Amino acid sequence: MGVPPASPAGPQMWIRGPASQQSAQQPAGQPVQQPTQQPVQQPVQQPTQQPVQQAAPAAAVAPPGTAVGAVHAAPAAPAPRAPSPHRGERIAWVNAHGGGGASTLAHALGGADLGTRWPEPADGEPGDVLLVARTHAGGIRAASQALNALRMGDHPDGLRLVAVVLVADAPGRLPRQLGQRVRVLRSAAEVHRVPWVPAWRLGDEVDPLPRDVRALAALTGGPAGPVAGLR
Repeated sequence: MGVPPASPAGPQMWIRGPASQQSAQQPAGQPVQQPTQQPVQQPVQQPTQQPVQQAAPAAAVAPPGTAVGAVHAAPAAPAPRAPSPHRGERIAWVNAHGGGGASTLAHALGGADLGTRWPEPADGEPGDVLLVARTHAGGIRAASQALNALRMGDHPDGLRLVAVVLVADAPGRLPRQLGQRVRVLRSAAEVHRVPWVPAWRLGDEVDPLPRDVRALAALTGGPAGPVAGLR
């Protein structure tokens, strides 16, 4: 036989002890509900904002050896160009390649020896040009390239080609292939031939000058006196 359940109040009350007020109000047979404890919320700390510091602009660094205050100095004005020594000349001799013979012909017939550069008429140099080249393959090719530069306008303003002067690079007749190239040049410009002069090879003076050289004096308006060395 089982043990009968104890009554909520009666003679056995002293064994169980006094019932709490909540237990007394709770119906018999129902479990006692414990009060739910809410978690304690901690206050959220906002991050402290530090004031933003603006970076100072970087100072301009001058190159080593630069004087103070010279970093932003204006560029110096270009030095004035010296006057050309060929101002007032009537005609200019221009080599299509090195060693063409312009120096020798200018000395013999007068005119400005400009080496391998075009004259600058804006600086007072002559605008009329005699283009000089040797009759070997490289010389004729250089003369053809110079003529093409003139045709394309790749030259200073105010130039006028008077003639091409071909100076013999060896005695005797030209090989047929070179003769054909000379004929091509004649189709593009007036061409004058200067024969082989053995004395020029030795640096000796030539008097009188060959007839073909003296004929060039009509183009230059200069003397046709003796001259040594072909340059």
